Amino acid sequence: MKRYLTNLTGVLGIILGFTINASAQSPTDELMMPKNEFCLLFNYEYGEFNQYWEGDFLRKNETIATVQRKTAMLMAAYGITEKLDVYAGLPYVSTNSTTPNGGKFAGTFGVQDLSIGLKYKALGNSSDKGDFSLYGSVLFSSPVSNYLSDYQPYSLGLGTPQIAWRGIVHYQLKNGFYGRGAIAYVWKGYTEAERTYYYNDGSYYTPWMDVPSSWNFDLALGKWFFQNALRVELSASNQTSTSGDDIRPYNAPQPTNKVDMTRVGAFAHYYFPKIKGLGVLTYFNQNVAGRNAPKMTSFGVGATYQFGF
Repeated sequence: MKRYLTNLTGVLGIILGFTINASAQSPTDELMMPKNEFCLLFNYEYGEFNQYWEGDFLRKNETIATVQRKTAMLMAAYGITEKLDVYAGLPYVSTNSTTPNGGKFAGTFGVQDLSIGLKYKALGNSSDKGDFSLYGSVLFSSPVSNYLSDYQPYSLGLGTPQIAWRGIVHYQLKNGFYGRGAIAYVWKGYTEAERTYYYNDGSYYTPWMDVPSSWNFDLALGKWFFQNALRVELSASNQTSTSGDDIRPYNAPQPTNKVDMTRVGAFAHYYFPKIKGLGVLTYFNQNVAGRNAPKMTSFGVGATYQFGF
């Protein structure tokens, strides 16, 4: 039987310019929920880095040692119709540095941004060789707690509303192999800092920081195994900011920075044939190139449960 769940993973906090990628049975993939059915996910992710790109120069963390980021996330998807899904997600994040150097800097913790999204299946075409489909989605997120967005790289998030418009194309062969591509424009608004002056290629006497928007590109190759009980996927993604400044030498990053990065990853999701609706997943991601971004390594585990009325 065709499975409707996939990697409600994500929650990659791109520290130095946090962007939350909550991929799922989600606004970022090709799977649709059946009408009037729910999918719930609980996901835990651990990420760390001890190097970051200051502009395009890769620098080692000297005073903050290894920065660690832990995220627990609850996410839900619901099929409004066979072609329209709605999504909601809320992460809890904690950050810190290892000792002794990083022990001089306190991390933080708390609830981050609430995300709400819609995905629509615009086109589906089947042939003897495979299935082709097109999708469009929109995802809105906004902070739900009063965290410090300018306390980087420990901040829980960017502290600004965001809207992501995404187009997705997918093709799957009859033998279970598939490919997926997506392009998104992510608009980011302003965030309020706890200071009345900052430098962004010039002096600004205001607490309001303009967070750069970005173009995001994603590619994935995968396969279904064991009569659609196991889904395995390799992915590559890129974020390119439309504006922003570079981190100044030996200074802390700030929300106005131009954050570019390229990431590769692997993912697997297993559905228990004898336990209806239950699945477990795991994944790994690595930032391999960037600008004003951390050289982050992250992995996660999670459990999904799908049910209907």
